[in-house]
Amino acid sequence: MTLYGIGLGPGTADLVTVRGRHVLDAADVVYSPGRLSRSVATEHIPGDRIGDVDFPMTRDEDELRRAWREAAEEIAPRARDGTVAFVTLGDPNVYSTFGHLRRTLSAFHADVDIEVVPGVSAVTAFTTALGIEIASGASLTLQEAARGAAPIGPDRMILFKVTDVPTTHERLVDAGYDVVYGRRLYMEQGETVVTDDPGALNERDYYTLAYAEKRNLDSEPATALFEEAESKSRSGTGARVKADEGAQPASEPWSGDEFRNNTMSMERAESEACGDEIPGVLPR
Repeated sequence: MTLYGIGLGPGTADLVTVRGRHVLDAADVVYSPGRLSRSVATEHIPGDRIGDVDFPMTRDEDELRRAWREAAEEIAPRARDGTVAFVTLGDPNVYSTFGHLRRTLSAFHADVDIEVVPGVSAVTAFTTALGIEIASGASLTLQEAARGAAPIGPDRMILFKVTDVPTTHERLVDAGYDVVYGRRLYMEQGETVVTDDPGALNERDYYTLAYAEKRNLDSEPATALFEEAESKSRSGTGARVKADEGAQPASEPWSGDEFRNNTMSMERAESEACGDEIPGVLPR
């Protein structure tokens, strides 16, 4: 039959996808690599359908390979005879333990069919929780930042596993980044924290992420002019000047040539990125 790798989302039971819930309902047994993913799964299935596998907390590669071989030996026979699921937080293919199981099964139990059910990744959950928009055309890099690491270079980064926030923060700020942190977002276990103060996150926690953006980036999307115009309208600076005062009427920011040109340039760039054919002269 099939082994399903199911992404459970960032940590709350109501963020599991509809397809993920359907597969959980149909699975004969569900394996989990840790306590948090187990607690989310048991919101959807009874605890007696959870299988037991042991994953040691170690960086010893020989020990890790032994553990994954044993897990594969446990899971493969069940997957041949029925429907089995292996659940992880986030998405199974984004910084997930599921990749270890998939590779081990492919090497030693190649007859087991494997299917992945995507989940809400911490990347999208994190940006939503912080109200951060990664606009069209912007670049974004994913990095790990465990034990005080501070990758630099890209304009925007989401950092996983920020276990030494003060050290990482100091290095990123020195390199010209503004940084905000989220800890245990959308998780029912532990305290959820969103802050730009590294002193509030002195305790190490594996489930800490950071968003780092280089200062003074100039990359507003075309529609940002709408918000600017609304702000000016509220303050009165965008009002028309009376003609009898000898001044020209002020054009509204979103109706002038500048906005039109900016919008057309953005649309052209996005179309080219999608592989569309672009005419030599854009129509008016």
